[in-house]
Amino acid sequence: MARLRDPDGGCPWDLEQTFHTIAPHTIEEAYEVADAIESGDMAALKDELGDLLFQVVYYAQMARESGEFDFDAIAGAISDKMIRRHPHVFGDVKVDSADEMVLRWEDQKAVEREAKAAVEGGKPPSVLDGITGGLPALTRAIKLQKRAARVGFDWAATPDILDKIEEEIGELRAELQVSDKARLQDELGDVLFAVTNLARRLDIDPETALRGTNAKFDRRFRRIEALLADDGRTPDQSNLDEMETLWQRAKREETALGATETRVEEKKE
Repeated sequence: MARLRDPDGGCPWDLEQTFHTIAPHTIEEAYEVADAIESGDMAALKDELGDLLFQVVYYAQMARESGEFDFDAIAGAISDKMIRRHPHVFGDVKVDSADEMVLRWEDQKAVEREAKAAVEGGKPPSVLDGITGGLPALTRAIKLQKRAARVGFDWAATPDILDKIEEEIGELRAELQVSDKARLQDELGDVLFAVTNLARRLDIDPETALRGTNAKFDRRFRRIEALLADDGRTPDQSNLDEMETLWQRAKREETALGATETRVEEKKE
């Protein structure tokens, strides 16, 4: 990386980059890591993890050039943090379960936020401090809800959340009569936030759930295209009713294939 960033014989493109221009590439690489994991492709995962690591090396080199920090400082900081947040491993604290570990982890983070606020001065710390605004919206919603739940701001049971979702959908329906874009956006956001809360209660990552649905839609719509192609046509030469029929066929085919694969696995066992 130092060679690539060397003004004397380095790469012109790499020399032009800044923290801001590299950040979008880092986000993209993280998603490619997640995609490799979802597909179960370990060779691709090794590749993508290398790409993601390269992003960290890139930032470290730029920071080193400006005299801020270097790669060793990054590795040292995360090592110190992991030791600090795992006193049951590196100290004499006793933890009996993963759930208790999560609680202690969050407690330690709260202590760190308070210490940071004391050093920086200004307004008192919030339980929501440290949840970056740059996260994907669904992921940030989960984190906000988890933090609020730690201090008791949470629904008592899953049916309460379902009632809230229905309430928010009702408010969205009402706004459809007005057709004010800003108000519709606000109400739709409320629906998504409530659905995300349901995902949290069910211990389901909404990003993962939506990625799975995206993959399913991609797979089934491509099957519609293939079936139409067999007839010498494309989707724009079809209509909604016909494509819905083909969609249902694609679903039945997947169900039958899944049942067949299950029987094969059972025979192997």
